[in-house]
This record gives sequence, C-alpha cells and structure tokens, in this order.
Amino acid sequence: MQEEHIQNKLKASYPYVDILFGTHTLQNFPEDLYNAIIEKRKVKDIVNIDGEIYEDLPIKRNSKQTASVTIMYGCNNFCSYCIVPYVRGRERSRKPEDILKEINDLAKEGYKEVTLLGQNVNSYKGREDYGFAELLRDVQKIEGIEIIKFISPHPKDFTDDVILAIKECNKVSRLLHLPLQSGSTEVLKKMNRKYTKEQYLELVDKIRRQIPDVLFSTDIIVGFPEETEEDFEDTLDVVRKVNFEQIFMFIYSRRVGTVADKMENQIPEEIKHERFNKLKNLFEQQVVLNNEKYIGTVQKILVEGISKNNSKMLTGRTDSNKVVVFEGPQNLIGNVINLKIVSEHKWYLKGEKIFKNIS
Repeated sequence: MQEEHIQNKLKASYPYVDILFGTHTLQNFPEDLYNAIIEKRKVKDIVNIDGEIYEDLPIKRNSKQTASVTIMYGCNNFCSYCIVPYVRGRERSRKPEDILKEINDLAKEGYKEVTLLGQNVNSYKGREDYGFAELLRDVQKIEGIEIIKFISPHPKDFTDDVILAIKECNKVSRLLHLPLQSGSTEVLKKMNRKYTKEQYLELVDKIRRQIPDVLFSTDIIVGFPEETEEDFEDTLDVVRKVNFEQIFMFIYSRRVGTVADKMENQIPEEIKHERFNKLKNLFEQQVVLNNEKYIGTVQKILVEGISKNNSKMLTGRTDSNKVVVFEGPQNLIGNVINLKIVSEHKWYLKGEKIFKNIS
C-alpha cells in the first residue's frame, strides 16, 4: 500500500473503500476505523517509509510451538528485482532488549522454536557494539527455547563473527538459508547482488570448514532478464556443487517500479518454464540421495502435531527442516524428542522408536 500507483489504482477502481493505510501505520488502525465508521470520513493513513518502529503491537500466531520474531525492518540492498526498499524503507533494527523480551515471553508460553526475521538479518545492528552475532548468543541463553532459526541473511554480509556464533551456539539450526538467486556472475551483477559465483562458493566452503555438519537451503530465480543458457548452466553448476537441502525456486516475474522491470531482453515464458523444470528435476534427484543419509540416524525432532494425511501418526521436523512422521501419543506434541529415521519417502521421512525426551 506504500506504492503511490497502487493507492491511485485502488481509489479509482474501488471508490467505496473507506480506509487506505500503509505498512507503517498498522498501530493507527483502531483510530482510522473509528473515524471511518463514526465520523463518516474517508481515511488515508500512509506515512514515510523510513518511520519509527512501534513495539507491543498484538501478533496473531498460528502455532503454539514455533514463532517468528521480526528483528529489523526495511532493506538497504536494492536488488534490481525487488520492491522492498521502496515500500519498506531503509534498514531499521529493533532494540535488543525488545527482541529478547518478546522471545523470553514466548519461552514462558511454551514455545520451543523461534525464527528471527529480517530482509537481511546479518546486517542487524541493535547498538554500535551489538550486531547479529551478539543477538544469536543472547537468544541462545534463553531457557525454554530449544531451536533458533533465521531468514534471510545476505551472502555479502555473512561475517566471521556470525559464523563463529552459529558454531558455538548449539541451539542454532545447522540448516542455514543462504540465498543464491543465480549462479551466474553476470546475472548476479545485473541483480545488484554484490557477490560473484566464486565468492558464493568460497563462503559455502568457509562455513563448512567451521561447521562440518552444516546444511544449506537457498532461493533461486529462474529466467531473470537477459539470462542466457550459459548463465542458467552456471546456476545448475552451483546446485550440483553445494547440494542444497532445500531450494525455494521462483520463475522471475516483473514488478513495476524495479530496475529489472525496465530491462530489455525479458525471457519468454516458455523458456523460463523449461529452465525451471530442469532445475526442479536436478533438485529432486538430490533430495532422494540426501534423504538416504538420514536412514538409521537419530534426529532431534520438534513434534508439531497430528499428520494431515494420517490421523494415527504425529508429525514434526528435523533440525534440517525435513518433515518426519511417526507413531506416538499426542502428549508428545510441543516437545523436542529423539527419533530414529527408518525410511525416506522423497518429501518426508518416517521415524520410530522414540528415545528419551531431550527438551
């Protein structure tokens, strides 16, 4: 709603709409609603995108075991395909004490897992001497929280102190999300990502040397403007070398207001879909091989609930975010337990023989 062309389109297309509010004025919604209903006024409540952070707004959570906690807003990177800096403003970090209070409160309510959120979490700066590494170490100390995850870091900002904090904090997931977007240095330059294919692979190797049991997930965009077959083959090459545990794949779509939208040589839809299917097929081959490595191992599982496909089974996730189904009593829901993995089924694993509770 921050984008002016969307505001104008809404007003023209839906003249009966009484309230327009932006991403930074949610805290004003009760007052805006009052003015619209009682005062019979049309309300437009949109403020500067670099506005202040408001704490203590109510949050609706859909799970009683896992919770997302925003640690910062906005972005300074201006990737050429992304609208976020234009609608969410520049980076603004929450105060450490506010973040830690929210997570402490979640722990007291029985939450076991938190995911720290930000457009670029590893550029978090709570204070001059307090960055993302310090935040990870402080969340590690919170009693009751068993699993710490975060998304999304930026490869160019993945500093040594953050790698060391992950290594030394046993609650931090060993599945690291490291967005690639493209394996081609030329395409990465056009995306304004500020790293090369070689630098990305060097970072993966550095992290693996420090944290031998680390696994990686990533984001990849297929069909970015001017992407050649050679560029796409570079992406497949990185996928083969890194052997990602998970890939979130996207077919490039144009977004009005971005640099990429104005680029020439937009890729035809049929070519985008052909490349997407090639990437998907390669990843699916890797999934089966990766799953086989779990068979016979004991995995720490956060039990999330009853399986949607079989009411007699429970479901949970490994530290590497693999779905696991198993038989067990419902009083295990919300606990962290050990399971032995006995078989793989491509998109999920099967576990059995519950070990002692380790929560």
